[in-house]
Amino acid sequence: MFIVSGPELVLAQCRAGILGSFPALNARPTSQLDEWLARLTQELDGAPFAVNLIVHRTNNRLDADLALCEKWKVPLVITSLGARQDVNDAVHGWGGLVMHDVIDDGFARKAIEKGAD
Repeated sequence: MFIVSGPELVLAQCRAGILGSFPALNARPTSQLDEWLARLTQELDGAPFAVNLIVHRTNNRLDADLALCEKWKVPLVITSLGARQDVNDAVHGWGGLVMHDVIDDGFARKAIEKGAD
């Protein structure tokens, strides 16, 4: 749900007992992502949530967004538009899980080969 997903929706989802998520690119500018992650971490008090990262080479925010996810130890990262072992390794490094958004079995196998959970 590009553009409309943000901290309010994630909080409502998590409080309703499901995993809430939002695309990192919905936070504009990048500094807003830092604010959103701080709020979610504080208000959810350990309940899991997810951030979707576009890992395609055209996403010039990926490094900054990934750094913020690491700073706040985002529990689940959903990657899409390319499977990248370096991103998966980074998320695993802080104890997070990586799910990869795929369209078929072939892409799922590639994502698993590159370390997606």
